[in-house]
Amino acid sequence: MAVGSIDAIGLERSGVERMKKLSVVLVLLMVTACSSARPILYSNAHLDSVGKEGAEQDIAACKELAESAGAKEGSGKVGRVATGTVVGAGAGAASGALGSLIYGASAGLGSMVGAASGAVWGLLTGLFSAVVGPSSQPSQAYTNYVNRCLQEKGYEVTGWQ
Repeated sequence: MAVGSIDAIGLERSGVERMKKLSVVLVLLMVTACSSARPILYSNAHLDSVGKEGAEQDIAACKELAESAGAKEGSGKVGRVATGTVVGAGAGAASGALGSLIYGASAGLGSMVGAASGAVWGLLTGLFSAVVGPSSQPSQAYTNYVNRCLQEKGYEVTGWQ
């Protein structure tokens, strides 16, 4: 009896360690796979004089000003993917726990397996919708603020992409 409980504890601990590693990998994947929209600058005398590197610094400065003024960029694609992953993990954990109780298995192990499979499902559907779904543009207040800041610096913003 003690041996069985030790095995179950060992199995649950190794599963938790795998879940931690999987979570780190999923977060890194989401952050590197999705990027936010950026202003597209029309080539004019000012842009030519400061160059691409100078323009990138000005864009970053204007984005920081917009954030400090309270304009939020929005959740964007990363937010949608993260939300899908979390919702999938929650639904998977609940269904895994319920399924394991019905079949007489450990509810903790069932919820862990369900959470892992639900998180993967949520991640994959979130990535799919981010790639083929509607484009995620920043909030209008944010883009307006950044556009005005860039115009005051001498740039001409043609749109966001």
